[in-house]
Amino acid sequence: MSERTTTSPTTRPVDERGRDATRGLEAETGGAGASRASSSGGQVGATLVVVARRVGTALLTVVLASFFVFFAVQALPGDVAQQLLGQDATPDAVAALRETLGLDQNVWVRYGQWLLGAAHGDFGVSLVSGLPVGPDLLIAFRNSMLIALPAMIVGVTLSLTLGVIAGVRRGRPSDHAISLISLVVMSVPEFMVATVLVLLFAIALPIFPAVVLRGQDATIAELLPSVWLPVIVLTLAMAAYIVRTARSSTIDVMASEFVTTAELKGLSTRQVVWRHAVPSALLPTLNVVALTVAWLLGGVVVVENVFNYPGMGKLMLESVFTRDLPTIQAIAVVSALVYVVCNLAADLIALALDPRLRTRRKARS
Repeated sequence: MSERTTTSPTTRPVDERGRDATRGLEAETGGAGASRASSSGGQVGATLVVVARRVGTALLTVVLASFFVFFAVQALPGDVAQQLLGQDATPDAVAALRETLGLDQNVWVRYGQWLLGAAHGDFGVSLVSGLPVGPDLLIAFRNSMLIALPAMIVGVTLSLTLGVIAGVRRGRPSDHAISLISLVVMSVPEFMVATVLVLLFAIALPIFPAVVLRGQDATIAELLPSVWLPVIVLTLAMAAYIVRTARSSTIDVMASEFVTTAELKGLSTRQVVWRHAVPSALLPTLNVVALTVAWLLGGVVVVENVFNYPGMGKLMLESVFTRDLPTIQAIAVVSALVYVVCNLAADLIALALDPRLRTRRKARS
């Protein structure tokens, strides 16, 4: 006798409810995944918008800087053509030179031509040498970077390390020593620091040369023996400001709640400092680092002239004395460009390290 399989009336509704629940769970899971993907895409889009705005603002700042530089130079008293030819030049000779230099054109036309040329690396012709400004400016910039880059690398690394140590060891002898030294260095002008170093390491202990005897066309190999004292001066000058900022930021972070929580979890002091405190303390210091690095171009003016170093600072002073307007304009615009790039880099690094900045800016927009 065969057995017949029967199905309970309640089985089908239960199965249907299970299938409905499964479909609902899958829908919820898929919806959550889609939501996460949408959220991730939205964050990337917001970040790109912020970056694009920062880059656009930087470009606008450079254009405005070029505008003010050009018209400030044009507003200087005196006639460039008359100065180049001398007071005994005839009016016809002065007029011919003004036409050759393009000084008889409308100032807005001259600015547009100069800006277009500068965007392509053509800053005009030197009024003194009669040669293009670009090659001489490039050589001077290279020479300045030869002392600025080592000073930047050593100065930033040393100052951040000393600032963190002083902040962590607040109130101890090491903190007092670091703070006192940085305060003294901040209070002494660069030319005095340079003079003291020359007296110590070039005269009393003749280790380094006191001045650079090479000209603008010197090679890197010829300049290397003479860069040590300028690099030391720039390193000391820039490190002092960063040390104090890093110290203050580290003290604030070490007093925060998340550091206390990390200590209560049993982490060692080294882990608390370098894993939790230092990354948070670096964020407020980035802008100071960027400003200090940009300041190097201003600091090299004094340092280069003390050591007779053939960089942008020395070229700028020579151009001011000879009233070489195209060279002055080019140096000013390049300095503004370096300043803007340093600040832009600091802002983008801060955005990458701290997502809260992206969230705040997205909320504002």
